[in-house]
Amino acid sequence: MSAEYLVDLDVFARNLARVREAVAPARHMLVVKDDAYGHGIDAIVRRASAEGVTWFGAFDVETGRAVRAIAGADARIFVWLLGGVADLAAGVAARLDLGIGDEALLDDLASLPPASTPARVHLKIDTGLHRNGIRPERWSAALERVSTLVDSGAASFEGLWSHIAEASDADDDDAREVFLSARTAAAAVGLTPRFSHLAASAAGFARAPFREDLVRVGAFSYGIRPAGGPSETELGIEPIASLLATVVSLEGDAVRIDLGHLHGLPSVLQGRFPVATLAGARRVRAIEAATTVVDGWPDAAPGDTVVVFGRGGAASATDLAEAIDTIGEEIALRVSPLVPRRYTSNGPRSAR
Repeated sequence: MSAEYLVDLDVFARNLARVREAVAPARHMLVVKDDAYGHGIDAIVRRASAEGVTWFGAFDVETGRAVRAIAGADARIFVWLLGGVADLAAGVAARLDLGIGDEALLDDLASLPPASTPARVHLKIDTGLHRNGIRPERWSAALERVSTLVDSGAASFEGLWSHIAEASDADDDDAREVFLSARTAAAAVGLTPRFSHLAASAAGFARAPFREDLVRVGAFSYGIRPAGGPSETELGIEPIASLLATVVSLEGDAVRIDLGHLHGLPSVLQGRFPVATLAGARRVRAIEAATTVVDGWPDAAPGDTVVVFGRGGAASATDLAEAIDTIGEEIALRVSPLVPRRYTSNGPRSAR
């Protein structure tokens, strides 16, 4: 099999510069969950570090520890999927920033044996998304528990954070008011966060008041536009990866390429998107287990390269996602480990 997932790290660097520009004066927290959105955490974190990224959003402790091993001792690494005492102990030992949105986790944190450094706590207020977070009516009680941890030296109050729905400006404005009220309440009891973060990619680009100190940007960093939202051109970002396949046989007025649904291309997409060929866009006819049948073109030959989606393709990850009513980044994540990654780069730019 010669299909591959080609990742251009120089394009990634350009996207990082664009994100930095868009969210300034806030700092960019590069989200690298799910193996850096399917692009490979090792190469992505190394290049991001070389480009001056100092904050990473790693989702869970296992990923956070992997980022620590790659990015080094000075990186700040935020994790927010925490499973209890063992996760918290591992996170504290790795000096991860812990996104806590459950009062029970504060009790778990209090039960840990003394550590050489305080736990870096970012307390989450539920601003209405209900993904998790401390409910406003329980906020005072949570602050009291954090104060006890801080006073004992078990924790430092590093951050206040939340997620917003990004469903409408009005809903998000209401969520921000809850967030600001929570920060005021924290300050009133002597807990002033070093960092506040509320926005992710979309709000970070579009709504300056939401940027605070950090903006958690994942998808846009990889050139993945939002479903139903602005185009990559409008956002000033570029897809950093291409899913490439090779023509393996000619079959009448069609060609067969060496990539199928076992490699992560959902069969429901057959007939619903074009691939890019040497002769232009061609419709996908059938997606089989290990191969896909595509409309042919004059002079097609075994060994020709086809861009299935992504950079240089006729469709983006989000285009495919919209075709099956899901979210843009999921398509990139479905590229199977059976498809090897290859990276291109002319080397890091000077870190800023």
